[in-house]
Amino acid sequence: MPEGGGSNGGSRPASIAATGGQVGDVRMAEPAQFRMVLMSFLAAGIGLLAGLIAFVLYKLIGLFTNIFFYHRFAADFISARHNQLGLWVIPVPVIGGIIVGFMAKYGTSKIKGHGIPEAMEAVMVNRSRIEPRVAILKPLSAAIAIGTGGPFGAEGPIIQTGGAVGSLVGQVLHTTASERKVLLACGAAAGMSATFNTPIAGVILAIELLLFEFKARSFIPLVIASTLATAVHMQLLGAGPMFKVTTAMDFGIPRALPFYLLLGLVCGLAAVGFSKLLYWTEDQFEKLPVDELWWPAIGALGLGIIGYFMPRVLGVGYDTIGDILNANLAWKLLLVVMVAKAVALVISLGSGTSGGLLAPMFMSSAAMGGVFAMGVDRILPVANLSPGAFALVAMGAVFGAASRATFSFIIFAFEITRDYNSVLPLMLVSVIADGIAMWLMPRASIMTEKLRRRGLHIHQEYEADVLQQVRVSETMDPDVPTLPAELKVSELSDRIALRDASVCRHQGMLIMDSEGKLAGVITRGDVMRALDEDPSGALSVLDAGTREVVVTYPDEMLHDASAKMLRNNIGRLPVVDRRDSRKVVGYLGRPGIMAARLRRLDEEHVREPGWIKGF
Repeated sequence: MPEGGGSNGGSRPASIAATGGQVGDVRMAEPAQFRMVLMSFLAAGIGLLAGLIAFVLYKLIGLFTNIFFYHRFAADFISARHNQLGLWVIPVPVIGGIIVGFMAKYGTSKIKGHGIPEAMEAVMVNRSRIEPRVAILKPLSAAIAIGTGGPFGAEGPIIQTGGAVGSLVGQVLHTTASERKVLLACGAAAGMSATFNTPIAGVILAIELLLFEFKARSFIPLVIASTLATAVHMQLLGAGPMFKVTTAMDFGIPRALPFYLLLGLVCGLAAVGFSKLLYWTEDQFEKLPVDELWWPAIGALGLGIIGYFMPRVLGVGYDTIGDILNANLAWKLLLVVMVAKAVALVISLGSGTSGGLLAPMFMSSAAMGGVFAMGVDRILPVANLSPGAFALVAMGAVFGAASRATFSFIIFAFEITRDYNSVLPLMLVSVIADGIAMWLMPRASIMTEKLRRRGLHIHQEYEADVLQQVRVSETMDPDVPTLPAELKVSELSDRIALRDASVCRHQGMLIMDSEGKLAGVITRGDVMRALDEDPSGALSVLDAGTREVVVTYPDEMLHDASAKMLRNNIGRLPVVDRRDSRKVVGYLGRPGIMAARLRRLDEEHVREPGWIKGF
């Protein structure tokens, strides 16, 4: 930022208008309310479209599953585990891996992975722009990968595809980067909602992983998009939850609370272990002496071998998740499912293929929760824990901790069952698991580790901006550096050379007329330019400085004042009385802005004496 207090080296943004000797704020052509209404209408269209895309992907997965595993042309969503292919089940995923490898190599590499990190990257580094081909190739590649037995869910690809649709709408229309981000998040939330019939979780997931803000301008469109996408799901796929729980779950509150505490620890360790295993597997594939085009096929070969011995790992596995939640599986089968699904997932996803992460992690963690409850019941029969209840809680807690989207998956697991009794154990176990994951993986999550390796830092914690909480009057300097309008530049230059404290404390000085009212601003840069043009320094400071002064007010928030500095490319503002814009009451420079940040640091790190000594 240049040293100009009221000027920026002679150039001003064209959008800044000077009226009455005062520069106005930069404003959008339309009022903010109009833009919000427009975004809401666009969000409605994106929500409907995302709901249809989710339905199409659902049918595509069914089509490819029927073609490859049952050799019939049908689009019914069916599990691959009932196939009768025998040993021929091994090469089927390999075929899908080869196709996806070619699509990633010659189409776009953005189809690799489970989709959410790629959407986050678009928000962080590409001003929420996603290429059109991603919207086409991502769902198609995911349908092929899952339809040939990939142990993935449809939600990750749908989130990325919905986000791509929202981004494309924002790119076609005349929008800001922030508005494109909102539309991208609307598409992602709608995709999540349309896949699982979980509208609230879809909204919160978009806030936690994509928006990193909670404002009316984004929340209203998000809710609209998510609601309409869910309505499309209900119309086309039915109104019931994705996983049907036919038996009432006994969450055992409060008698089971001690066991939920232990489950929280187990879930936190599982989240960390799975995240590290996935990225370790990716590292091993990168060491292979073969072109990355063939990596998905190699991973699919391992999947095919596992799928031959344990068919339940093939495909999305929604039916198996339903069996686990309904406690229909014996503990030995649960244990095999837990291990086999996790290994199949890390091998497949680590190879760089296309597919969602949520459903397979739900299956593995739900099996872990069921095994945990059954194991405790064997050791302590008096505990009488419900395997289905513990499976549900673990399902939400593990992925919530791994992704750092704990609140989203507390709500998600609740929306699956619509059982309010699940809320307390979900909250308890999820936050404990999240705390363990934050302790052991403080710098990244399963969503952000890939981005961290690319040098990107994703800040996922929310806090109010201190600049929007502190007024200018609280940090401004009341000792205003002023100069008389008739003072010559040569005189001011001499005072600066002599290090006169009255003119050396600040880079910019206020020029006052004979009545003591604000007339202009001059900076040291203005003084140097004036002396270059006229070495005698005969100009007055008023002529050498600027008469168009950007001002702030004592009751204005520092956020608004700093925005004026940034927009006008200046480093300081006169603080004037709101009733008289020429009556100076203070001076706000960069130190005044930083003082608010220092206050926040003090609040967070400086301990005050307490009642208990030494605590």
